[in-house]
Amino acid sequence: MTLVEDIDPWDDLERAHLRTAGEWLCSGAPVYRVRKPDIPETHLVSYFVVLDDKRGELLLVAHRKAGLWLPPGGHVEPGEEPWAAVARECREELGIPAVAAQFTGERPLFLTVTRTRGQGEHTDVSLWYVISADAESVVAWDGAEFSAIRWLTPDQVLAEALDSMDPHMHRFTRKLVRARAS
Repeated sequence: MTLVEDIDPWDDLERAHLRTAGEWLCSGAPVYRVRKPDIPETHLVSYFVVLDDKRGELLLVAHRKAGLWLPPGGHVEPGEEPWAAVARECREELGIPAVAAQFTGERPLFLTVTRTRGQGEHTDVSLWYVISADAESVVAWDGAEFSAIRWLTPDQVLAEALDSMDPHMHRFTRKLVRARAS
């Protein structure tokens, strides 16, 4: 999958995750979740970080099942391309169109391999995309999945306790700041 090969790793952990994901994709193992929550045990996810460029803020959601602040997103459906999953999940979860950030286009900026918590533990191979939207355009969200949403500056994200967020959120935020500056 060239999407994985094209990601420039932020650090040694992302480098290791890229290697793991590449081996998994080349192994012929199933990529798509076919039964909730954990069949197969490892499956592909598309996260999308909503960025309001004018305000310099990121949207995070309080995910009910995970009990963490995360970017929105979801599992890639069988036969679906990861960017198509971003577009679908963006409509379903936030009611807005997915508009790729200019500096990334429809390519992921980041990749993580994460073991989920709780019932039905499994491994998510997550592609992290960046989309652009004005904060005012997000007027509703999927209340069944999220209990709240928050717009935060990168500094505010980095000031949050890591155990309240996706375990890779701080690393992603640092990479995003660098990508926006270049």
